[in-house]
Amino acid sequence: MKEKKKSVRWNTLRITAAGFIGIIFSGGVLLYLPLSNTYPIDFIDALFTSVSAVCVTGLVTITPASQFTLFGKIILLLLIQIGGLGVIACAAIFFFLLRRKITVRERVVLEETYGTGQLGGIVRMVRKVIVGTLLVEASGAMLYAFQFVPEYGLLRGIWYSVFHAVSAFCNAGIDILGENSLAGYAVNPVINFTTILLIIVSGIGFSVWFDIIDNVRRLIHREVPGRWWFTRLKLHSKLAVIMTLVLIVSGTVFIFFCEFHNPDTIGNMSVGQKALASLFQSVTTRTAGFYTVSQSALHEESKLFCAILMFIGGSPGGTAGGVKTTTFAMLFLACLTFVRGGSDTECMGRRISVANFRTGFCVVMVAFTAFITGTLLVLFIEPDSVSFVNVIYETASAVGTVGLTADLTPHLQRASQVVLMVMMYIGRLGPLTLVLTFAGKTHPRDKIRSLPKEQIMVG
Repeated sequence: MKEKKKSVRWNTLRITAAGFIGIIFSGGVLLYLPLSNTYPIDFIDALFTSVSAVCVTGLVTITPASQFTLFGKIILLLLIQIGGLGVIACAAIFFFLLRRKITVRERVVLEETYGTGQLGGIVRMVRKVIVGTLLVEASGAMLYAFQFVPEYGLLRGIWYSVFHAVSAFCNAGIDILGENSLAGYAVNPVINFTTILLIIVSGIGFSVWFDIIDNVRRLIHREVPGRWWFTRLKLHSKLAVIMTLVLIVSGTVFIFFCEFHNPDTIGNMSVGQKALASLFQSVTTRTAGFYTVSQSALHEESKLFCAILMFIGGSPGGTAGGVKTTTFAMLFLACLTFVRGGSDTECMGRRISVANFRTGFCVVMVAFTAFITGTLLVLFIEPDSVSFVNVIYETASAVGTVGLTADLTPHLQRASQVVLMVMMYIGRLGPLTLVLTFAGKTHPRDKIRSLPKEQIMVG
């Protein structure tokens, strides 16, 4: 039985890896068609755009707003949605639409994909993920419509609202507004807060959604005292929420003070507008890719700090990339435990297993290796005139599936763009998933210890 489980897990990883490659190549072909373009496009540009869309990154070598026709933009939207939900979830949607019964083996594949640890209720959970995604995207589109419909008219405004709601929720960061992303709305509260909410809600992870909703429901029905609400959440949810808040606040404060007097970014804004722009920049570096201020004009210390945020990324089980907030928190707690002379990594009355720590450590090491290797390759390919910090910003953005660039992507050599495509694929698939796909191994199992323990999701 154990060997069968290992086989199913490996097959799931291979299906996911191959599925993304298949969707990427198909998307590249569709975006290359004359029907998709207002003027001719090189196939590598079409393929790069497809990789960026499916890997929900946002780096582009062309300007989607002017390059693609309506058909091309619809294809781009579908690729973003597939990339955000994932290949397995999209396959489940077709099963639901065809009213086809999900077999036990397919349920095991879904369980391995979402890491629930149990088969019971997995189909119901996938349905909730799909319905929840559509509801949040629809809500985001309605909020965007308050700005886009008066500005662009009814039909075009609705189309822009839907496209950018899906792109923001899926953390893709691809827009169809022009060359400057959301820079024209740097001080617009509707666009800023709608985008921020969509990025945070999707980036925190589906499992955290359901955990919070379930506890809120119990609180409403007075099944638990109000003061115990947060403590009733699972350890994973607590870490995801706390780390998300810590990273957003620290990023906002750092950018606010570093860029306060920079006239090319937020220097000419009022204090309130500077705070809003700093908040947006902090949130978008968590794998979204939209921007409201010039990324090339940021101070070098700001770029380096943002690169760190991009590498960490969002939380597991959502649409965000990076090594994940909970992985970073777990490694920090492990270091803290070591400094204090402890032997077990403990957090909020729970012990994090050694196997869980090893998995997280592996995720960080593989991601860091991919990041360093990609950076060195791009530096080797590009001329010396290319800024080292800008290259780090670019490669961190690619491996973290963020999509922010210091105006570098379109000007890179083709070989460097291929390197970025590989990095985006690794970032979306997940470093550990990629390693296990080729190694054919499974995650180590936890050992029973005296303290109560609870598994948290990583990478």
